[in-house]
Amino acid sequence: MDLSGVYTEMIAEHNKSGRNKKHLVEPTIVLKGRNPSCGDEISLELKVCNGVIEDAAFTGIGCAISQASTSMMIDLIRGQNVEKAQEFIDTFLGMIKREITDDDDLEILDEAIALKNISNMPARVKCAVLSWHTLESAIKDEK
Repeated sequence: MDLSGVYTEMIAEHNKSGRNKKHLVEPTIVLKGRNPSCGDEISLELKVCNGVIEDAAFTGIGCAISQASTSMMIDLIRGQNVEKAQEFIDTFLGMIKREITDDDDLEILDEAIALKNISNMPARVKCAVLSWHTLESAIKDEK
C-alpha cells in the first residue's frame, strides 16, 4: 500500500472511531465551530487545569475530513500544555497553507500529517482546519 493509501485509511479510521467523539464530564471550556460553506459543525470540549489540557472531546456532524481532523487533533493535545497545543495549531495550519513543507518539521503532528495533501483540495481545506481554529479560539485566554 502506498503512503496516500495509508493516509486515506487513517482518515477513515478516525472518522469511524468514536473514541474522541463524546461529551466530557464537567469541561472547563466548550466552544462551537462551524463551517457554513459545507455545514460541518463541532462542539469542542476541553478540561484545562493550570494550563494543561487534561482531556478533550467533541461532538458534531460533518464530513469524514472534519471529523477525522478533529479526532487526530484531540489525540495530539490531550495531556499537553496550551503552549504546546498552540505549536500543534501553528504547525498544522502552516502545513495546510504549504508554509511548512519539511517532513521533519511536520513530525510533531503524528497522524494529522495524513491531512497534508488536503491543501491540494481547496474546497476541503475549511473542513480540515475547522477544529484547529476552534481550538485556537478556545485556548487563547488560557495562555
